Amino acid sequence: MGNSVFEGRIQRLRAAMAARDLDACIVLSSDPHLSEYLPDYWQARAWISGFEGSAGTLLVTDSFAGLWTDSRYWEQADHDLTGSGIETMRAGADGVLSITGWMLEELPDGSRVGVHGQTLSMLTHRKWQSELEDGGISLVCEPDIPGEIWDDRPALPNAPVYEHKPPFANRTRADNLAAVRQSMTQHQADWHFLSTLDDIAWLLNLRGGDVSYNPVFLAYALVGCDVVRLFVEPGKISPELVQILGRDGVEIAPYTQVSQALADLPAGQVLLVDPARTTVGVISAAASVDWTEAVNPSHLLKSRKNQAELDNVRRAMEQDGAALCEFFAWFEETQGKERITEIDIDEKITQARARRENFVTPSFSTIAAYNANGAMPHYHATEQAHATIEGDGLLLIDSGGQYLGGTTDITRVVPVGNPGREQKRDYTIVLKGMVALSLAEFPRGIPAPMLDPIARLPIWQAGAEFGHGTGHGVGYFLNVHEGPQAISYRTPINPNMGMEPGMITSNEPGLYRPGKWGIRIENLVANIPAGTTEFGEFLKFETLTLCPIDTRCVLVELLAPQEKAWLNDYHAQVRERLLPLVEDRAKQWLLARTQAL
Repeated sequence: MGNSVFEGRIQRLRAAMAARDLDACIVLSSDPHLSEYLPDYWQARAWISGFEGSAGTLLVTDSFAGLWTDSRYWEQADHDLTGSGIETMRAGADGVLSITGWMLEELPDGSRVGVHGQTLSMLTHRKWQSELEDGGISLVCEPDIPGEIWDDRPALPNAPVYEHKPPFANRTRADNLAAVRQSMTQHQADWHFLSTLDDIAWLLNLRGGDVSYNPVFLAYALVGCDVVRLFVEPGKISPELVQILGRDGVEIAPYTQVSQALADLPAGQVLLVDPARTTVGVISAAASVDWTEAVNPSHLLKSRKNQAELDNVRRAMEQDGAALCEFFAWFEETQGKERITEIDIDEKITQARARRENFVTPSFSTIAAYNANGAMPHYHATEQAHATIEGDGLLLIDSGGQYLGGTTDITRVVPVGNPGREQKRDYTIVLKGMVALSLAEFPRGIPAPMLDPIARLPIWQAGAEFGHGTGHGVGYFLNVHEGPQAISYRTPINPNMGMEPGMITSNEPGLYRPGKWGIRIENLVANIPAGTTEFGEFLKFETLTLCPIDTRCVLVELLAPQEKAWLNDYHAQVRERLLPLVEDRAKQWLLARTQAL
């Protein structure tokens, strides 16, 4: 699609703005549930701008259009926005104003800025409103202006909802509800409103297919002291499941009736809401009740996997690792004999996972990035633009799977032909950072961002840095990205980010050289007890991911004895646990790639 199409859509948006007397319009990468991965219906920012990255905010005035996005997407945005008339605004770069900073500097006093309130969190709304009011600019929560100009807008998804059952569901619905209600009591709340889809799915032991890669469904939930109202499109839940839910006090109501239900809450009662996970447009209907604000109890509860869940994740990792052995064996055998593209990588790795027990879907869109494409951390190959895997270089593959017993996310970098010494040096530096974090022991409750320098130190010592976080929380057959923990020094610390037993987090430092190559090595790790001393409880990481780390790119002389020992021990474990699950060429590949250094 030519970028002139997007120029035309920007002009139509400007006309709609003028009709509403707006001086600017903000289009978010968001939906009423503040989801990371959006149903097509809510992809307005992508439809208007042509930028396909998952994170970005579009601002349009009568003479300017800019898209703010973080360093993961700078190169992609430059490419996607070429010729559209939209400027890439490199959020976080020196000299680049924030979106509110830009408006305060460029818009005159009295300007009105429209944004769809149903896609804007309460927290962000307050922050922006406060900042803009200081400059005489008003933030107007308008209806869905981009949606008004969107021809042939896709329908909302309508996949069926199903129950997550034992042996994979290891907490009962009643137990989950009791834990949340205990927190409601502590906050003196009569009701608790939920709009985040993974919280609802976890709370009720339900799963769905409305959002790509995440087994969730479009819904809202209103939790009372003895009843739960689940707002979901009629027909998505079978009569049999309706009866099962009813036995736990869960009543089903139409998805579109949530605003009326919030408006009908009795005056004087107290509603618990999470301002970071609730949109201002949705919650505004609850005008008759008092609000008390705190993080969703389920957000914290689901982050701490119990032992049965961790055991299931370990088994899922074995299946995932076996699938990757099959894939990499195919890749090495085929490379140089047949043409292989980045698109083929995605197809083959998904096919390998689909042959494993309890696989459901990929957990995100596979990133297969060769050489210069690897320098874009969230690069995505398309039929129109992708590389052939040939010559000399490095291939980065970031992929994952959703299994009934867990969610996986892994990145490996493999050599193609004969990579140069500088590429191997960068690879080894990243490996040193990943190993350093793998070996960490730390006090229970330490804020996760404070662990970030452990992984970054070897990279900083090499005079390098990377723009993304080192680690994100991972769900249990839920979203591949979940909180509250985030191993990133750029993430503001809040009281809920303490590291607790059972949390699963990614360990994925990287190093990217634009126009040349990118390296990221990623395992998932679980917080497990490391012992108690007179100074308190300590935790350490158990590495969950099982797949060889390619040693052909390692400059062994750069590894300290402890780092070399960790890598050899890890490969011994990978070999022991995966050998019973593979055969033929996959078995031979596994044996070759787990040889000790």
